[in-house]
Amino acid sequence: MPLPIPFRGGRPDALQSARSPPRYQRHQPETTLLYQIVEQYYPAFLAHLAHQAGFTKREAPTGAVTLIQRFGSALNLNIHFHMLFLDGVYVQDGHGHFGFRKTPLPTVEQLHDLLHRISQRVARFLERRGILERDEESSYLNLDGLEEDPLSDIHGYSVTYRVAIGPQQGRKVFTLQTIPPQPEPAPDNARVAKLNGFSLHAGVAAKAHQRQKVERLCRYIARPAVSEKRLSLASTGKVRYELKTPFRNGTTHVIFEPLDFLARLAALVPKPRVNLTRCHGVFAPNSKHRAAITPSGRGRGGKRGKQASDNPDDRTPTERHTAMTWALRLKRVFSIDIESCEKCQGPVKIIACIEDPVVIRQILEHLQKKESIDSRAQLPPGRAPPQLGLFD
Repeated sequence: MPLPIPFRGGRPDALQSARSPPRYQRHQPETTLLYQIVEQYYPAFLAHLAHQAGFTKREAPTGAVTLIQRFGSALNLNIHFHMLFLDGVYVQDGHGHFGFRKTPLPTVEQLHDLLHRISQRVARFLERRGILERDEESSYLNLDGLEEDPLSDIHGYSVTYRVAIGPQQGRKVFTLQTIPPQPEPAPDNARVAKLNGFSLHAGVAAKAHQRQKVERLCRYIARPAVSEKRLSLASTGKVRYELKTPFRNGTTHVIFEPLDFLARLAALVPKPRVNLTRCHGVFAPNSKHRAAITPSGRGRGGKRGKQASDNPDDRTPTERHTAMTWALRLKRVFSIDIESCEKCQGPVKIIACIEDPVVIRQILEHLQKKESIDSRAQLPPGRAPPQLGLFD
């Protein structure tokens, strides 16, 4: 039964007093290889797409828990779902209290039955969309009615492990292989079902007290598409990506031309306003039972806005699970306390939220002039000063 993972980063008071206050250190993504490859070859990749008809720029996308992943281990487009399920149900008694009742583990026969239902529902959905056509003998895809998009070709190449850009377009991606290891036989109790290209795996479970196992599972299903530790450049300038686990045929690495590598990354980007993390059942944001189920009590009728103690050691387990306000996040990450006056240490409150770029620029210019006139006004340096021409 997956539960929220408590924060374990606190230190004893003696160590806290002996150490200086924590200071935020900015990450340096520009020093990573992934950043440098994208920065160098992204203009050429856009130029390649611009030559294709109908190219338009995409906007950036601003119970159970489902995390939708779009990538495979070889950076190929492989949309699949990771779901965290409660192995049981919550039952409410006559006094309004909820109790959890565990259910037995699913059998292999039940998984096959469930997978059959999933495959049939997916097929019916594709039929309603006009993508799947069926006759008495077989079924086939009908892609004529789909919207024309230059990225559709890139998606197709990514799904089939083929080169999308360059003189080798359409050919299989270059790979490095070694002698394949001896396959290990699947255990008799493996809870895996496979049917006509569909697969369903339900072999991982964790108990409530197995916090590290729950954390490892959450980190695995929420991992990013690219592992920078396994990304490198070959002596020829090509991008080399090491697989986390070799394929059955012994493949250990995939090799890309830089532009084709960017095409792989573009295929993994979801459409705008697509939520890749979704909650269901009692974990759904609009569920009337969420406040009674979750330890933090957040949800409809819950105790949002409950003030937590500043000292992590004095907070109750419920307070540790409660989401922090943006003011507390600033204090924790940047060591900036915006709720206290720097001069009198009294409480402060927000009186206005300025979002107009013109007004923001006027205020910043006024503060700079005031600082130059009055040397005693020591303003803190801006963490991210606006660039010239940003609001023009």
